Amino acid sequence: MLWWGVASALLANVLYSTGFVLEKRALSALPALSTRQPARVVRHLLGSPLWIGGALSLAAGFAAQLAVYRALPLAAAQGLFVSGLVLLLLLSSVVLGERTSGRERQGIVAILVALVMVVASLRGGDADTIARTAPPGTLLALAVPSLAAGLLLYRSAERRARRRHRLPTAGVPYGVAVGLLYGVSSLAIKGVSGLLASRDLPGAAVGLLRSPYPYLLLFTGATGLVLSQTALQRCRASLIVPVCTTVTCVFTVACGTVAFGEPLPADPVRLALRLGGTAVALSVLLALPRHDTPVPHPPDTPDDHQPPTGTPELSHDPR
Repeated sequence: MLWWGVASALLANVLYSTGFVLEKRALSALPALSTRQPARVVRHLLGSPLWIGGALSLAAGFAAQLAVYRALPLAAAQGLFVSGLVLLLLLSSVVLGERTSGRERQGIVAILVALVMVVASLRGGDADTIARTAPPGTLLALAVPSLAAGLLLYRSAERRARRRHRLPTAGVPYGVAVGLLYGVSSLAIKGVSGLLASRDLPGAAVGLLRSPYPYLLLFTGATGLVLSQTALQRCRASLIVPVCTTVTCVFTVACGTVAFGEPLPADPVRLALRLGGTAVALSVLLALPRHDTPVPHPPDTPDDHQPPTGTPELSHDPR
C-alpha cells in the first residue's frame, strides 16, 4: 500500500508537470487574460485544444492524487509532490525554452534532497496513521482566512504589476497567492478521498454533500482556474509553478496535520527526515529571486512591441 502511494504520487507529478507545460504553451498564443473578465478567460481557454489537453492531464493528476491520500499521510504525500518540480523545470526548459538561473538550478538539487529525505522517512517502523476526515469547524477555521489571504495577496500583486517603471516580477507573489488556494484545495481533496474510501457508496455520497469538501473544491477550482492561468500567462512556468507547489506543500502539511490530526512519525530519525524534507522545500521558496532580470532589446522595429513568449511582463506598452 505504501509503495502504491509513492508510485501514484510520482505519476501525479508527471501528469501535473505535463499539464502545466501544455497550458503554458497554449497561453502564449492566447490574447492577454485579465482576472477582471473571468468569463472571457474561460471562453479563451476552452477555445484552445492544446490548453484542453493540458487541463485533461491535470485532471488525471487529480485522480492520482486521490489515490495518494488514501495510501500516505499528508506530510509524506506533499513531500513527494514537491519532487515534480524537477520534471517541471526540465520540461519548461526543453519545451518552452525558459532559462533557469543558477539559484533556480540549485533549487532543483535542494528539491531532490527533500524528496530523498521524505521517502526515507517512510521506511521502517509501523505504518503511519492515515486520517479520513477532519472536523468541519476546524477545517473552515483554517480554510476561510487562508482563502481571503490568497485573494488579497493576488490583488496586491495585480496593483503592483500595473505600475510603470518597476522591475518585472518573476511571479513569486502570484505563486504564493495561488499556492494558498491550492493548499485549501489539497485539504478538500484529502477529505474527499477519505469519504470515498467507504464501501457504502450511497452513504459516502450523502456524507460528501453534507461536508464542506465539495464546496471548497468548487470555489478553489473556479477561482484558481482564472487566477492561475492569468498568472501563468504573464510569468515563467519554471518559477511560478515551483513557488505555488512549495506553498501548497507547506500549507497542507502544517494545516492538514492540525485539521486531520495525523500524527508525525514517533521515531526520532524518521521525524527528522520528514520535517527536514519539508524545511528544505520551504528554503527553496525563500531562495528564489523575486524579480526577473530585464532582457536588453535590439533597436526598435515594428515588431518590438510584441511581448516575448513566456515572459509578457518584461515589456510594457506605454499607451
